[in-house]
Amino acid sequence: MSAPRFYVAPHEATLASGVELALPAGVARHALQVLRLRAGDAMVLFDGRGGEYPATLLASGKEARASVGTHVDVERETPHATTLVQGVVAADVMDWIVRKAVELGARAIQPVVAARSQRAPAERLDRRTTRWQQIAVAACEQCGRNRIAYVEPIVPLSEWLARRSDLTDAALLHPGASTSLPALARVAVPSMVIIGPEGGFDDAEVRAAIARGARVAHLGARVLRAETAALAALATINALAGDAR
Repeated sequence: MSAPRFYVAPHEATLASGVELALPAGVARHALQVLRLRAGDAMVLFDGRGGEYPATLLASGKEARASVGTHVDVERETPHATTLVQGVVAADVMDWIVRKAVELGARAIQPVVAARSQRAPAERLDRRTTRWQQIAVAACEQCGRNRIAYVEPIVPLSEWLARRSDLTDAALLHPGASTSLPALARVAVPSMVIIGPEGGFDDAEVRAAIARGARVAHLGARVLRAETAALAALATINALAGDAR
């Protein structure tokens, strides 16, 4: 069984080979109280800047320290970095999308509020963004990534589109498109995939994205749920961009 992995944010502690490190409170709590690790147990630490450090837990009461080993310069990122632009959906579904998108190698996740997105007060949306970032970190720990996928602040789709004059590297998924995502990606692999909420994007939103250069594609003859479309799109791009070993 592989050693458990923990993200140590650079602002919380400085990772370096050969040091004895006091683990941040959240990491210590997870190691000691959730995973029930004991002194002498192996662990892996990473700070999101590439590579990782094997370490040995040195537990003492409620405090946890680690003896940090030699830095291992290993990368597990996909060859083609992709940003998932996701129309906000129900909270539990969005949690699942974030987790699985990170496992599939998404570089970043940009939640957008579309016409058919579920509405929520601004303060609740802020809390959801914080939660999604925590989920992204946990997914990086679980799947072996050494660079953190970031969840950007939620913005209205119209505002996100207004910030971008050129979306020629983006693919918007729409069941009415005439071209499939695999066919589109064989010509030029998109660096962004734009997925609608439940019910998809409305016609005005599709036109607005196309006006800025976005290419429209479908994922087959069937209408997919938002969470299925997001993961199918990322998996398709990974396969075509060489992520498979």
